[in-house]
Amino acid sequence: MTRAHRPRPAGVPVAGVPIVGQLRSYDRTWLRGDLIAGVTVAALIVPKNLGYAGIAGVPLQNGLYAAAAGALLYGIFGSCRQISMGPSSGLAAVAASAVLAAGITNDADIASFVAGITLASGVLFLLLAVLKMGWIAQFLSRAVVTGFLFGAAIDVVIGELPKLTGTEVTGSNPIQELWSWLGTLGEAHLATVIVGVIALAVVFGLKAVAPKVPGALVLVVGGLLAAALFDLGAKGVALVGDVPRGLPSLQVPDGALMWEHAGTVALAAVALVLIGFSQTAGDARAFAAKHGYQIDINQESVAQSLANMAAGLFKGMPVSTSLSASSLNDHSGAKTGLASLTSGVTVLLTLLFLAPLFSILPKPVLAALIIEAVVMGMMNVPEMRRLARVQKFDFWIAVAAIAGTLIFGVLAGVVIGIGLSLIWLVRVATHPEMPALGREPGTQVFREADGHPGDEILPDVAVIRFDGGLFFATADALEDRLREVIHTQQGLTGIVIDCGGINFIDSQGAAKMAEVVTLTRDAGVNLRLTRLKPAARAVLERDGVIGLIGADKIHGNIHRAVEAEQAAAGKDPGAG
Repeated sequence: MTRAHRPRPAGVPVAGVPIVGQLRSYDRTWLRGDLIAGVTVAALIVPKNLGYAGIAGVPLQNGLYAAAAGALLYGIFGSCRQISMGPSSGLAAVAASAVLAAGITNDADIASFVAGITLASGVLFLLLAVLKMGWIAQFLSRAVVTGFLFGAAIDVVIGELPKLTGTEVTGSNPIQELWSWLGTLGEAHLATVIVGVIALAVVFGLKAVAPKVPGALVLVVGGLLAAALFDLGAKGVALVGDVPRGLPSLQVPDGALMWEHAGTVALAAVALVLIGFSQTAGDARAFAAKHGYQIDINQESVAQSLANMAAGLFKGMPVSTSLSASSLNDHSGAKTGLASLTSGVTVLLTLLFLAPLFSILPKPVLAALIIEAVVMGMMNVPEMRRLARVQKFDFWIAVAAIAGTLIFGVLAGVVIGIGLSLIWLVRVATHPEMPALGREPGTQVFREADGHPGDEILPDVAVIRFDGGLFFATADALEDRLREVIHTQQGLTGIVIDCGGINFIDSQGAAKMAEVVTLTRDAGVNLRLTRLKPAARAVLERDGVIGLIGADKIHGNIHRAVEAEQAAAGKDPGAG
C-alpha cells in the first residue's frame, strides 16, 4: 500500500489532543479525501439527524446542534480517524423514554431535559476516562443490546404511525398505542396517508434497489419540493413548523428540572454511556485495525465525554458513533480527524443558511425518515437469527429484552437488559463446565467423552476437567460434581482433576479443595491433581492443601496421573 493510501503513524498526541499529532504528520495528498468525505457525510447526517431529533421529541435544529458538536469535538479529541460521531436512533430512543418516564410535556422543558441528560452522560464518560473504567460497558452483553435496540425500534415505529395517518392515539405502552392506532384508521387523513405511503416507498425502495443512493437526503429534498409545489400544508398535511436559522448559543440545562428528576437523569445517563461506549469502542477498533494504526480506548472516553458535554451545553441531544456515517466517511477517503471537522463545519453552514427550508417538511415524510432509520439501524434480524442458531440462551435473553422494552418502556428495557446481562454473567461464573474425559484409543490423549463416544472410559479412574476459577461462587459446584462421580461410578479407586482451566483460586476455593480431599478419602478414593498452574498451586500450598493431598499426587499431565493411580492400585497401567 502506498503512502498516499495508508496513513503514517500520527506520532504522540499533544496533551490528549490526537488531531495535533495527525496534523504534524499530515500528507497533503490526503486533503482531498478528507474534505470530500466530510461533505459527503454531512449530506447523509443532516437529514438523518432531523429524524433523530424527532425521535427524541426535541426541535429539529437541536439534532443539528448535536451533530455539529459531536463531529467537531470528536474530530479534535478522538483517536480514530474514520469515526463519525453524532446523534443515533438508539440514543434518541433512550432520551425520549427518559422524557416519558419523567412525565415532562412542555416543549422547552423537554429540550432542556434532553440536553441535561446529554450533559450528564458526558460527565459520566469523563469519570470513566479518569478512572479508566471503560471495561464497565462489557456488562451489557451483545445479545441484550440486540434485543433492547430491536424493542426500541418497534416502540419508535409504533410511535410514528399516527404521523402517517394524521390521527391521535392513546396508551401507556407501545402495545396499547398500536391497538389505539388501529382503531383510528377509519379517521385517517387521506392526503397525509398518500404522502406517508409515498415517502415510505421512496426511502425503503431506494434502500432495496439502490443502496448507495442517500435515501434520507432524497426523501427530505423530495418532501420539501412536494410541500412547496403542491401546497401540502393547505391540504391539511401537518408540517414540522419553524426551524430557525443560526448557530446555537451556550445554555446550561435547567438545574432545578434535573434535580427534580435526578433518578431518571442518572439512569438515562448510565444507559447512554453503556450503549454509546460499546458502539464507539467496537467501531473504533475495527477502523483502526483496517488502516493499521492504534487507538486509545481511554482517549475515546474523553472524546465522547467532551462531545456529549458540548452537545448538552449547546441545546443538543446525546451523540455517539454512527456506523453508517463512519463507513461512508471511510469509503469516501477520510484519512484523519480533519474529515470529521469538515462534517461539523458543513453542518454549521447548513444551520446558518439552509435551516429555514426544513420548516415546510411534511411530518409524514419525517415519520418515514425515522421509521427507515430505526428499522435499518436497530432491527438486526440477521443477528437474531444467528443467536437462535448459535446459542438459544442468548436468543431468549434478546427476546426478553425486546419484551421488557415493549411492556415497560425503552429506559426500563435498558435496566432489564443490564439485569439480564448480570444474571447471565452470574450464571456462567457459578456454573463452570466439569466434563468427564475419556482416552482416545491407542494414545495418551484425554478429551471430552460426550464429544467422542468411541473414547475409552476408565472404570477405575474418573478424569474430570474443571473449567473456570475455583472461588466462592464455584467451590460448591466442584464438591457436588465429585459427589456425583463417587456415587454413580462403581469400582472407583481414584479421581483425577484436570486443573488446566483453573486460572485462580481464592481462600474459599482452597478451603473447598481441602474438604474435597476429606470427601474422597472417606469414600476410599484417591484424589490427584494435574496441570496445576503455579499461581493456583501457590494458593493451595499456603493453605496447606498440597501437603494434605500429597505432593506425589500432583502431576504434569493427565496420562501420568492415571498411570500413577493405576500403579498404586496394583493394576497394569497399559491394561486400560
